[in-house]
Amino acid sequence: MATTYTGNVTAGGTPDTRELSHLIITKVAVDETMSNNCYVLRCRATDQQVLIDAADDAPTLRTLLGAAGASKVITTHQHWDHHRALADVTEATGAVTVAGEPDAVAITEQTKVEIDDKVEHGDTIEFGDIRLEVIRITGHTPGSICLLYDDPDGTPHLWTGDSLFPGGVGNTFGDGDAFVSLINDVEERIFGTLPDETWFYPGHGSDSQLGVERPHLAEWRERGW
Repeated sequence: MATTYTGNVTAGGTPDTRELSHLIITKVAVDETMSNNCYVLRCRATDQQVLIDAADDAPTLRTLLGAAGASKVITTHQHWDHHRALADVTEATGAVTVAGEPDAVAITEQTKVEIDDKVEHGDTIEFGDIRLEVIRITGHTPGSICLLYDDPDGTPHLWTGDSLFPGGVGNTFGDGDAFVSLINDVEERIFGTLPDETWFYPGHGSDSQLGVERPHLAEWRERGW
């Protein structure tokens, strides 16, 4: 694993890359206002790549993908700021589109891009020799998904979209039922199954590890956001 990776990126700035035994992870931020994170995952054995969230700034994403392109573009959830470059990137690469089943129709309505692979909790997304497990987290949106890579030579890595951030879960916009669903799923399906050393990569801002956040779960539930 590369020791220089921090996960601290800014829109218009330099991407940050982490090298694992079988997977290379590149994180870039786009849109100075929203500061969305986009992630290119590259299988070392086959050079196949997937993009997590074609959020914006298609030229930057196409440059990051390079000649290898993308075999799949995974959209973590239906909110507009996470798929503004989806049509452009898929047209340029011919990538298969992937999203959580309950959010797929909304994504297509907003982007005019059909979702090829509508995934559910426990499904697997494959590219090259890499397997990502889908963890459905309901609350921020009905069909938000997290993506787990269980590194055989290291610690787990988790892409959380807007469901989990350093310091709390995602926004539920004042909907109390949605918050309860979100915090329950985060506790049970993420903190209840994954170890403290799991590194997670959110849809905005800096990364963290589950062990850093775990002591604050009760506080998050009590405050209601």
